[in-house]
Order: sequence, then structure tokens, then C-alpha cells
Amino acid sequence: MQALKEKLDQTVAYIHSIKKCSPKVGVVLGSGLGDFVEKMENKTIISYNDIPHFKKVTVQGHDGKLILGTVNGVEVAALQGRFHLYEGHDMADVVYPIRVLHKLGIDTVVLTNAAGGVNLGYKPGDLVILTDQINFTGRNPLMGPNDESMGPRFPDMGHAFNQELIDTLGKVSADLKIKTQQGVYMGVLGPTYETPAEIKMFRILGGDVVGMSTVHEVIIANHIGLKVCGISCVTNMGAGIIDQKLKHEDIKDEALKVMDNFTALLNNAIAKF
Repeated sequence: MQALKEKLDQTVAYIHSIKKCSPKVGVVLGSGLGDFVEKMENKTIISYNDIPHFKKVTVQGHDGKLILGTVNGVEVAALQGRFHLYEGHDMADVVYPIRVLHKLGIDTVVLTNAAGGVNLGYKPGDLVILTDQINFTGRNPLMGPNDESMGPRFPDMGHAFNQELIDTLGKVSADLKIKTQQGVYMGVLGPTYETPAEIKMFRILGGDVVGMSTVHEVIIANHIGLKVCGISCVTNMGAGIIDQKLKHEDIKDEALKVMDNFTALLNNAIAKF
């Protein structure tokens, strides 16, 4: 545990050597959603490649940059890209950026992702405010010894996504006349897209969208006491719902189509968090 604390101190010391900051809100940007940072002000951009103990991003659509700046006067730290277990990273490395955001001072984290639609009432381009999650990866970032100074051995996940933040996102979207859905995120390991039978199973189990990220970040954020909210962009419908072959490039393109709504929702909500 001491090694983790030392690593965090080294990472934060490097970031502060570039820019002294005390962000209130952290944002993790998923596949194709990185353009949100274009609207940030007073930006300082740091490549993951330069940050001690950060891994390299290998997935298309994840730029691998930490952006420090402001959104509507609120100090924000945005992670443009994330790490995934399917890339071969250790779990500790996947959730490490969330720990860094916490160490920088955030109390609220917004987790975003591109996801496949499982709910038959959804369509590509929908923005889904996450209300709960199902960790279907078979992995948990809290396995192993627990450091009580970081969080409890058995953290409560009864409210994994903060209800006040969910309500704020809903009100802001209504005020902006942006249609949003609310639903449950099903997290899988990847990197294969799901079979039609798996999508059907996920629907039966209660999933509304499915993706290959986010669930472990939610767990670690709850463990260390952060308020969490999440937004999924439905970039495609799951296998078997419509007859289409899934390609990562198409998912990026679909995310770009809703970027204006996504950015407006996030910008206005952050001001109220």
C-alpha cells in the first residue's frame, strides 16, 4: 500500500510542477468523446506519456491526455482517454487515473463512455444517464489487501451513482431540451463485441447499455469517497437487434454526431455540481 501512496505522490508532484491545480470535478472521456475538451478554458495539456506511472493508450479514439482547465468557472481535470483490462493492463493501472484525480482534490467524477444499446427503446445517438451498473467482468479492483486509510474493506454500492448528480443531469438536459434516457450500464471484459445471445441475456439481467469500461472506475471512486455520475453515448445497437457489422471506426463517428449535445449537457451540469 505504501508503494501506491508513493506513486500517487510522485504523479501529483509532476502534475503540479506543470500546473498548480485544485480541481473540483474530474471527467473521464470515452471513445470518440474527447472533443469535449475543446470547450474548456485556461487549458494546460499533459500527455499521459509524460506522467509518471501512467500507461500508454493503445485504443483508437483515446488521445491519452490530461487536460487541466475550467468549465463555466469550475476547475476541472479531464482525462482524454482511459486504460482497459483488454489492452493487457493490470487492474491497478486501469483505476490509477481515478486515484490521481482524487489526490488532485476532486470530490465529483463524471465517467463517460461509448456503449452499445441493449434496451430496445434506445437508438444510436441517445445519451443515457447511468443510474446503476452490473459488473460482468468477473474482476474487482479492490481484490487483495485493503488500506483502511483509503476506504472500507466492504464499500457500499447501493448508490453507486449519486442520485443528486443524476437529478442534476436530468434537469439540465430538460432545460436544454436535450432528450436523455436513464439506464443501467453492463460492463464486460472485451475486446470482442457481444453475440446476439449475450445481448439478449444482458437485457434479461437488467442491462440497458453495454461496454468494456467504467465499472471498475465506479467501484474505486465509491471506495475512496467520490460522488459519481455517468453518461453513455449509444453509438450502436447490440448484436441481433439490427443487422449490422460493428466496427470501432463507426462508433467513433456516431459519438461525434452527438458531441454538441454531449458537450452542452456536461458543461451546464458541471456548473451545478
